[in-house]
Amino acid sequence: MAAKWIETVIGSLEQKKQFRRYRARIGALPEPYETAAKALERYLMYCSGITDGETFMRMFDDFADLWERAAADETPVRAIVGDDPVEFAETFAAAYSGKHWIDKERARLIKAIDEAAGA
Repeated sequence: MAAKWIETVIGSLEQKKQFRRYRARIGALPEPYETAAKALERYLMYCSGITDGETFMRMFDDFADLWERAAADETPVRAIVGDDPVEFAETFAAAYSGKHWIDKERARLIKAIDEAAGA
């Protein structure tokens, strides 16, 4: 009962464990892959806007897979992200659909306008 209440308040405990494992995977990468992955991770946290934990974890597990493969193959960082790391990050995030924080605001705006217009 207490675990269910805690998950309701702070989110899935299993997803938190998954995220810790993901962070350990990124932390184990050799340089310069670790630095690049952490910089992109920070940006993805902001730009993706994903609030659905399952989608979020799928995206970051795939992200870790990408960097682990690149490190194993010794692929240059620029060969992965290209000349525009922002475009890379936003394209990567766009591949994952789920609930986004902006969805709630869009619904709120539509409702407010409908009420104001008398719809």
